[in-house]
Amino acid sequence: MNNQRWRGRHASWRHPDEVIDTSRYGVELIPDDNTAKAFVEKHHYSGSYPAARVRVGLYRSRELVGVAVFSVPCNARVIPSYFPGLEPLNGVELGRFVLLDDVPGNGETWFLARAFKLLKTAKPELRAVLSYSDPVPRRTDDGAVVMPGHVGTIYQAHNGVYAGRSSARTLILDRHGRVLSARTLSKIRREERGVEYALAQLREASGITRARHEPLPDYVTRATAQLRRVRHPGNHAYLWGLDRRLRLAPPVGDYPKQVEPGYAERAGQVMLI
Repeated sequence: MNNQRWRGRHASWRHPDEVIDTSRYGVELIPDDNTAKAFVEKHHYSGSYPAARVRVGLYRSRELVGVAVFSVPCNARVIPSYFPGLEPLNGVELGRFVLLDDVPGNGETWFLARAFKLLKTAKPELRAVLSYSDPVPRRTDDGAVVMPGHVGTIYQAHNGVYAGRSSARTLILDRHGRVLSARTLSKIRREERGVEYALAQLREASGITRARHEPLPDYVTRATAQLRRVRHPGNHAYLWGLDRRLRLAPPVGDYPKQVEPGYAERAGQVMLI
């Protein structure tokens, strides 16, 4: 199975049998969010950046060609639910893992192994890592594929313990095929801190502008009415222990091998996403 690459938010593939010339590459901590955030937002299909705890870069002759972002999970219950006995701050999520399209196929495994080592050095209190792979493709409104779906091939190669699926849910996709998060919509409805940024996201996602004096909940309803709603079966979850004393639960079945079709509803119609 080929390995996924990114450039300018467009996916491509490299053959896994390609051999990286490691003498040309280095792996280093990225000390600030600005560098990692600019790279991820430019190249990852989501165009978004998570709440990072540790950032690691893959460099080729000082050019940044890959980024691993170890981030804070979406809520404090995630780490204890996958790693019973651990506190939320004892674990991180591999929230973004992005390599440019000219990095050889097996560069992922080489980079990820070294990123894990740097993670343990940077944050000795960390004992576990979680990552998800999304097996459902994404398309724009006009049918262009922006994310072909993946089953976590690199996580399998790095001996991640397969922990089954995350919860099934309904996603709202914008016209560009990106997920409009429930948290963003809630922030608007409740007029919470950061509402202006959230409003800009919704306006860009839907192409609909808020009417003057329109109540925020009404605007959310109107702006999202024609967006695609995706019945998503849940992402695949993978676990690693950074501490050899940490005992992980047995795998939940075999590694998944196939992406799957995704279906969306809009205006009473069902369509492939």
